[in-house]
Amino acid sequence: MSFLRAEWRKLAIANYEIDRAVLEKYVPTGTELDLWQGACYVSLIGFRFIKTRLLGVPIPFHTDFEEVNLRFYVRYKEGNKWKRGVVFVKEIVPKMALTFVANTLYNEPYATMPMKHFWGAKNGNLQVEYQWRCKGNWQKMSVETSAKTSAIEVGSEAEFITEHYWGYSKINPQTTYEYEVTHPRWLQYEVKNYDINVDFGLVYGEKFAFLNQVTPKSVMLAEGSEITVENKKVLKFEMNEIKKKLVV
Repeated sequence: MSFLRAEWRKLAIANYEIDRAVLEKYVPTGTELDLWQGACYVSLIGFRFIKTRLLGVPIPFHTDFEEVNLRFYVRYKEGNKWKRGVVFVKEIVPKMALTFVANTLYNEPYATMPMKHFWGAKNGNLQVEYQWRCKGNWQKMSVETSAKTSAIEVGSEAEFITEHYWGYSKINPQTTYEYEVTHPRWLQYEVKNYDINVDFGLVYGEKFAFLNQVTPKSVMLAEGSEITVENKKVLKFEMNEIKKKLVV
């Protein structure tokens, strides 16, 4: 049985190119940064969980909610196969119980903040907005898009961003958690306008404050789908493996 089942819907995604040195301390042991055409990316993503079930059971008052996260991309080689995954810098949700479960069971960096969203239509376009309040200051990301979806092109940057099906969490220098996220290929909307008003230093720490002055390389809106999060696997590494990787 899957650990979690839900729908992820209306994923607003802003992608930023970043110096890989900023992310080094966050990279879980055994993984390495996954690059898009030689560039290292972080993504700010806002979306909604809908119809959430934990071990098959809907938890009252915790089935539908917002999430905003900052993530980057890694890969892990198992045998001769590369697994492409994501690592989260911080995941923001509106309920303490969600944070407690994710932090305790998956060691994910969840934080609880007041949140709200808006989905609507204007002049035939779709409007999607996510807000969260950090230390008394409201943060916002919003997009205005066409009302029709289209396929994500094979080999595109959008495919790179959305087609990572594993999650990795750094536990300590010898231990990494791995878990699979399943979903079909997503459709996307054409973004016509966007507004990102986020104090990255306040929300994510001074290492990321420079993003306040950086224009996203791209902004997209994915429709999303039903998803599952599978039970975690513990990856253990010997010190000689770690040293070998560092030398290489």
